[in-house]
Amino acid sequence: MPNNPPANIDIDAALAEAIEAYRARNPKSLQQHEAACAAMPGGSTRSSIYVEPFPLTMVKGEGAHLWDLDGHEYVDFLSEFTAGLYGHSHPAIRKAVEAALDDGVNLGAHGLAEARFAAAICARFPSIDLVRFTNSGTEANLMAVSGARALTGRNKILVFAGGYHGGVFYFRGKTAVNAPFDFLLGTYNDIAGTRELVAPHKGDLAAILIEPMLGGSGCIPATREFLADLRALADETGAILIFDEVMTSRLAPGGLQEVHNILPDMTTLGKYVGGGMSFGAFGGRRKVMDWFDPRRADGFQHAGTFNNNVLTMQAGLAGLTEVYTPERARALNDFGDGLRERLNGVARRHGLAMQFTGIGSMIGIHMTNGPIRNAADAAKADGRLRDLFFFDVLARGIWLAKRGMIALSIALDERDADRLVTAVEEFAETRAPLFGDAA
Repeated sequence: MPNNPPANIDIDAALAEAIEAYRARNPKSLQQHEAACAAMPGGSTRSSIYVEPFPLTMVKGEGAHLWDLDGHEYVDFLSEFTAGLYGHSHPAIRKAVEAALDDGVNLGAHGLAEARFAAAICARFPSIDLVRFTNSGTEANLMAVSGARALTGRNKILVFAGGYHGGVFYFRGKTAVNAPFDFLLGTYNDIAGTRELVAPHKGDLAAILIEPMLGGSGCIPATREFLADLRALADETGAILIFDEVMTSRLAPGGLQEVHNILPDMTTLGKYVGGGMSFGAFGGRRKVMDWFDPRRADGFQHAGTFNNNVLTMQAGLAGLTEVYTPERARALNDFGDGLRERLNGVARRHGLAMQFTGIGSMIGIHMTNGPIRNAADAAKADGRLRDLFFFDVLARGIWLAKRGMIALSIALDERDADRLVTAVEEFAETRAPLFGDAA
């Protein structure tokens, strides 16, 4: 941060000042962004990582640290939106990838690693008897929902405001490019409202698709009662209950389904499970997944050139069985719970309308002290203060999502946690006067 104190005239002025300082610190990233705009719309191929006024360009990652094009070093508290659980270039993952490269990349046939990887996933996640691989969580959710529609012969898909299930399953706001399914949009953690919404459509409900904790909308956990009622609703209507654990599978050895002891009919996976490679998977009860058996004359088709690509199979297997063991999963999430409590302690000591939500190694940042049970509650927070927080801690060497998301990796340690807490403490001390200006 600059040595001269910020003006703190009001939130808008403070934010404008922080953005101007960001511009001044990052001329090479700005230049790179302008060059990228010649070949990509907005210079970006991934909407979730675009940042106004321009995104930083990262050029190196090692352990829990990143370096940008202008030479600044950051502690990585974003961890690739949960996919970078292993940190950057973990030796076990690297060894597995190098072994895969040595034996040939595109084999065009079954390989040895995929069956072992599948068996490890089935052993790890309670609801998965059988599993098939895809190349992303988006694709996994597409296959799960399409499979549910084919299996039930029905059309309607119950989803929830604030949910994010991939690039074509976006329910955090309006989008023109969602998959053209017939969606019912419910309110997260609202049992009565959900049942009222579904009641006229019970006979045509194909699937219930839910994140057991909203990830992209700010790490908002579902209550056990809500998930249990969705399980009951699926049983009552004959719909397929799908838990999207693309993000939340990291929060316990067997994901949040294990924590709550509520088993869906299907589970989708992605992110870290592929060892940092492009990855997705959908699995579930045998009687559901048997429909994807290619030996079955009436089975469902599911092709994909890179479904069993050897890099992902080897990296994912090494990560799940050698590195992110059940013991390591518990340790990381205990670390996250402790860090979240420290961060909330900072906000409480300074009397700020600011809170840190989530479970274990996933943390959401909200500039409000009101209860947050769903996306509408989160939307009441002041987005200007959240943006100011991003620019302030970034200037202190902390990398996280501008929308207010933290995901921890196993490469982080207590010194890194101390650095984050210190940055939040300095933000609280510096910006406390502005919280009175929030709407």
